[in-house]
Amino acid sequence: MKDLLMGLDLGSTSIKAVIYDLRGNPAAEASTKLPLTFSDKDHPTWCVWLPEDVWRCAKTVISEALQKLSGDGKLRAIAVTGFGMDGLPLDRDGKELYPLISWHCPRTVEQFENVKSIISHEEIFMETMKRPMVIDSIYRILWMKQHEPGILERADKWLLIEDYVNYKLCGVQATDYSMASTVSAMRQDTHDWSDAVLSKLGIPRGLLPKPMQAGTVLGTVLPSVCEETGLDGDVKIVLGGHDYICAAFATGILSENDMMDINGTWEMLVGGVPKISKTVWTEDYYYIEGHVAKNSYCSIASCISGDMMEWMKDNFGDMRGGSDGKDKSGTNAAIWDGLMAKAERMEIGAHGCTFLPHFSGSNAPRVEPTSLGAFVGMNNRVTVGDIIRAVVEGLSYKTREMLNSICASTGADITALKAVGGATKNQFWMQVKSDILGIPVETPSMYEATPLGAALLAGIGAGVYSDDADAIQSVYKAGGVYEPDMKKHERYSDLYENIYMKMQSSLTEVNGEIFERFVR
Repeated sequence: MKDLLMGLDLGSTSIKAVIYDLRGNPAAEASTKLPLTFSDKDHPTWCVWLPEDVWRCAKTVISEALQKLSGDGKLRAIAVTGFGMDGLPLDRDGKELYPLISWHCPRTVEQFENVKSIISHEEIFMETMKRPMVIDSIYRILWMKQHEPGILERADKWLLIEDYVNYKLCGVQATDYSMASTVSAMRQDTHDWSDAVLSKLGIPRGLLPKPMQAGTVLGTVLPSVCEETGLDGDVKIVLGGHDYICAAFATGILSENDMMDINGTWEMLVGGVPKISKTVWTEDYYYIEGHVAKNSYCSIASCISGDMMEWMKDNFGDMRGGSDGKDKSGTNAAIWDGLMAKAERMEIGAHGCTFLPHFSGSNAPRVEPTSLGAFVGMNNRVTVGDIIRAVVEGLSYKTREMLNSICASTGADITALKAVGGATKNQFWMQVKSDILGIPVETPSMYEATPLGAALLAGIGAGVYSDDADAIQSVYKAGGVYEPDMKKHERYSDLYENIYMKMQSSLTEVNGEIFERFVR
């Protein structure tokens, strides 16, 4: 009977379950949209994930994927991966006390700013190697401490979204090193919580589960879950990890000169760090997270990316389709093909239209949560095609900005980028990215790198792979390569240095005023 593994991917757009064979080939999958809830009338921009929605979606995709299986395969293990930071408090009986505050929600800006008078960003970074971000879990906990103190007093544990689903599956409360890194309170050298950070912020150490190595077997599926999903009771639940770290694992990102670019709602640059050394605080943005691979770490820079591409599609997609932006011919692919065809016909630089991709603030290289997106250089020559091209170029400039900051801070020599995620299907975007970076962009041939990385961890826990190297080598397949046009690279470099890089500072004051009036 063929061994099978499941990666359960908790994405902020959708939750999906993918079942793989041991060579990384998909055997079955299912996905469903995860609803984002806006329910505070006094704060219309505040939003949460309802725990019942998260768990319902997880059970649904597990059940549907199992029903699609054919043949004599046997599911051996499941590992969960997901986005970091978002978590919720549980009481001693495991009852949910409050929804998961979404990373989309701006409510923690006040806590992010106020904490600086208690413990500086530099001190947090030096203690944890995590660059503070407004969405880090500690600021959600502090928000609750200030606004919902009764709930926090009743809380026994604070579980991140991946850890919550693991708990619902097998009844064990745990977190791995990569997810724990997103709390912004774990020391990388000891893989344990930082007493310096937690004590200064008044967060009880016992509120957080002890971090563990990804690939650790947590238990088997609870009988009640078997009844609801169709899972067998002997299926192992294995500790997974942070979504983009799992993708980096599947892609083989382990050495200091390896770099992965995962393109989804977020764009994450993830480099390998075999060992950590004394770190110097710098204004160049990057940070360290624990790897899901054993005895390894990752350098990280991150920004919102696909979220803005979706905004562009919704507003400019196939203008023939009407005001709703829908493609009346019926295919999502046709919308993207139409958008990219419009953009590709435009000149480099989009007749001066330049896009600042800060719809959700700036996370890298400079942390500025009140920065907002902008189109600058609008003039009578700018068309819809130029605006679309400007979005693609602006997002690619942001990739270059983050890559430069990591290389400057770590000394890494990146000669090629391994790109994974849905955006790799967008050939125009990948070529623009290669031209702007001036290095090849490789697209490995693998099906859904994030759940695949989780499935590999499930396989390690179940014993079907001997170790990390065995798991990676079993599934990795080379793919296509986009080579840079160096003449275009020179032109892009001029626009990057003399226009794009000057925009954020130029707009800081006015964006701050807009943020106070319309976003906070």
